Amino acid sequence: MTREEKSQVIEDLTAQLANSSNIYLADISGLNAGTTSDLRRACFKANIKLAVVKNTLLEKAMEASDKDFGDLPSTLKGNTSVMYAETGNAPAKVIKNFRKKSDKPLLKGAFIEEAIYIGDEQLDALVDIKSKEEVIGDIIGLLQSPAKSVISALQSSGGKLAGIIKTLSEKEG
Repeated sequence: MTREEKSQVIEDLTAQLANSSNIYLADISGLNAGTTSDLRRACFKANIKLAVVKNTLLEKAMEASDKDFGDLPSTLKGNTSVMYAETGNAPAKVIKNFRKKSDKPLLKGAFIEEAIYIGDEQLDALVDIKSKEEVIGDIIGLLQSPAKSVISALQSSGGKLAGIIKTLSEKEG
């Protein structure tokens, strides 16, 4: 690879890092061609972009990026694949599902909305991360529940009050 080609790859990687708020680094070495194709298919279905990269080029792209990747570059050893996703937990779910049949891919690390996760033992925590939409939905649900409680209390007590008034008016008659 010529110096110009390398700098073009670094430029492209830097742009992808800048445009992605959820980035996973995984080791898929040792997967045969068929299994790798299955992984790519699973990623495609989950709207995840999977790319195998050279560690040195990715490290240079991380350095050139505006984002703070913390200790993530320290995981760039051996075979590295990058997974870019819209949803923070999507790649973790794909990896966990895929590992039911295979011992790979191994999670090296992840960058999720400014937070950094290092190591394969973080996989379960990453699967449990809620997307921004899920969190907003939870908050809206929490905000609506007190209002629903007040409305239902008013409706039920209104019925009780009408019943009491009706009973009292019948007794007087």
